[in-house]
Amino acid sequence: MDDGTETRIDKLYRIIGECRYGVHDLSRTELDDAHHLPRFNMPLELGIFLGAKRFGTDDQKLKRCLILDVEQYRYQRFISDISGIDVTPHGGDRREAARCVRDWLVTVSGRKTIPSVAVLLESHDGFFEGLPYIAASAGLDAGDLVYADYERLVIAWVKDEAKRG
Repeated sequence: MDDGTETRIDKLYRIIGECRYGVHDLSRTELDDAHHLPRFNMPLELGIFLGAKRFGTDDQKLKRCLILDVEQYRYQRFISDISGIDVTPHGGDRREAARCVRDWLVTVSGRKTIPSVAVLLESHDGFFEGLPYIAASAGLDAGDLVYADYERLVIAWVKDEAKRG
């Protein structure tokens, strides 16, 4: 839901409050070219998630989270207050990050129907290769998608993949 009167932080509070699982990748903390400052949105979102889990209702206490970084202990140089929490390294490889997330979801969700990482990545790659055609068939321009359009295309793609699979 998009509401122009909702502040970004309130939107984050709402989304984090509604979710059961959180995936937080701390690897994107390099300095930007323009201001030579890092973006710390993901560590902030992780902090909100951890706060909801710690101080929230009984449902909030059931939250589960995966924390990723390039190297296992690198995060301690910029967010040392979470030392002692297991961080999963992905080496900066998006395919390895996908494997980490998939394997974690299988473990924490208890679902037995999550496809292998190879199948997920093949579907992902197929979606992006076909996105211009997928969007055009829905009357959209792949280069000018708003989030809601993109979300609908992904959901339709996943459903079609399930039918074919």
